[in-house]
Amino acid sequence: MKKPDAPINHSWRQAFFVYARPCVLSMIFLGFSAGLPFLLVFSTLSAWLRDEGVSLSVIGYFSWVGVTYSIKVLWAPVVDRLPLPLLSKLMGKRRSWMILAQIGIAVGLLGMGLADAQTQLEQIAMLAVFVAFCSATQDIVVDAYRIEAAVAEFQGAMAAAYVFGYRVALLVAGAGAFYVADFGDWRLAYYAMAAMMLVGIVTTLIIEEPKHADKSKLLDEDRQQLPVLQRMLHGFKEAVISPFVEFFVRNGKKGMLILLVIAVYKLSDITMGVMANPFYLDLGFSKKEIADVSKIFGFFMTIAGASIGGMMVVRYGLMKPLLLGAILVCLTNLLFALLATSEPNLMLLAGVISADNLSGGMAASVFIAYLSSLTNSAYTATQYALFSSLMTLPAKMLGGFSGHVVETFGYELFFIYAAVIGLPSILLVMLLMRGRSSTAS
Repeated sequence: MKKPDAPINHSWRQAFFVYARPCVLSMIFLGFSAGLPFLLVFSTLSAWLRDEGVSLSVIGYFSWVGVTYSIKVLWAPVVDRLPLPLLSKLMGKRRSWMILAQIGIAVGLLGMGLADAQTQLEQIAMLAVFVAFCSATQDIVVDAYRIEAAVAEFQGAMAAAYVFGYRVALLVAGAGAFYVADFGDWRLAYYAMAAMMLVGIVTTLIIEEPKHADKSKLLDEDRQQLPVLQRMLHGFKEAVISPFVEFFVRNGKKGMLILLVIAVYKLSDITMGVMANPFYLDLGFSKKEIADVSKIFGFFMTIAGASIGGMMVVRYGLMKPLLLGAILVCLTNLLFALLATSEPNLMLLAGVISADNLSGGMAASVFIAYLSSLTNSAYTATQYALFSSLMTLPAKMLGGFSGHVVETFGYELFFIYAAVIGLPSILLVMLLMRGRSSTAS
């Protein structure tokens, strides 16, 4: 297998046509299913609460619902190894977990729509946590499926296709929810989003189970003669400890540096995103204007960025595009500080959001491909869950204080702060690249 930063000699034409592969195209629909619930417990939920008069501080605390995505590594070993009774026999282990999670998301979104934001805020919070838990579980399985369904060379394109589907879902859960709320109300919007989870359910029924080692059966055969307690301890070791030990054995001293890069890479992007929709509303833009510009126009720029990122991985490898993505995300966040000091202007809003989404889309597809390259096929779901959890946990914790930062210092300084906290990612990626160069020489 090529190293993540190994030279790749494909032409731009070959790099482009990787998107015609069936395994790549299938990720669009799974990406949609994964992306749909995210905004509904994040920025769309923030807009709903703000529209109902909930304070920015409380909205900031609601962003901690997203911490659920960051601790999914705690139950990833169960999803990675445990077959579901009956369902796994009928559909396979990956697909059975997918459909169970998707049904849970639909039920949770329906419950949120049935709640009253004025009098049942706690109920909405609990249902949001449930939706986030089911969504994080779905992410574990979809990530494992994506890595197992294609060779490492195509992971950049797989990631870009996933980002495309994910962003279509964000468009639906963002602009779509805003339009429905503008036409009716926010509760109706959540009913509609619950129905949209049928896309994921139908896709799961259609796709084939990927080839992967059935580690649970192999383990049972090896342990049949052991006492019950020893079997339990051995199972815990293989499911929980071995994936982490294998990562550090394979990567040695640079393992900690890799984990640091993962932990800080999304700090700037996620922290800024918590206050994005409240920022647009507080600037005086209507819900329809926000949907038109930030959700629809920005969507196409994100897809363009993700596609460019996927092609750059095929053409140049991973490390140089990874560094470029980190730099661009920091720079574009500074543009929001400029927007905060200007009079409301749709053209300026469109320009800032275009730059932000172009850089964000490129960085996202490259970073997903990078994380995929770090996994061992024996522990696909568990190791990727570790990486993706580490990717979001620090940012989610910081994001919870975003409302306080805005209320204390204002939006302009908040966006400068969001850009500055992205500097460590640039420095650490450069250090990682330097270490790889030294090893290669």
